[in-house]
Amino acid sequence: MKKIFLILLFIGLRTASAQFFETFIYDPPYTPLFHHSDSLAPRDEVDFLHQSRTTVYDVDFAGRYGSRVPYYLMSGRELINHPAYVGALQRDLWRLGYYCGPIDGVYTVEVSEAIARLQKNYSQRVTGTLTVPVRRVLHLP
Repeated sequence: MKKIFLILLFIGLRTASAQFFETFIYDPPYTPLFHHSDSLAPRDEVDFLHQSRTTVYDVDFAGRYGSRVPYYLMSGRELINHPAYVGALQRDLWRLGYYCGPIDGVYTVEVSEAIARLQKNYSQRVTGTLTVPVRRVLHLP
């Protein structure tokens, strides 16, 4: 019983210190515990929302789910209808050098060709469609 109490006390203190650190040191615009407000926003190496970009795209303001879970439950055909997800896909393909078009949230032939080049370089079956292995390579849900 004493061990359980000490473990729960340790977990509570750790959670309280994490909330204090996030709230008073960094002063983010949100205060959920270990969650981000934008599931498809670009992150830096510490996993904080990257706000220092000078370019803001229209898809940055598109509607999106609050967590990554709904995106994991969708197929590739459903995901290409969401402008925020396609914008994140275009951004990550551009970051890796596979896509050179505009980041507008529209799934075009250029996006499909960029996915095909990515699939070829990662020794995947080349289909040019959004598949689970492509999503894993790009670290997208």
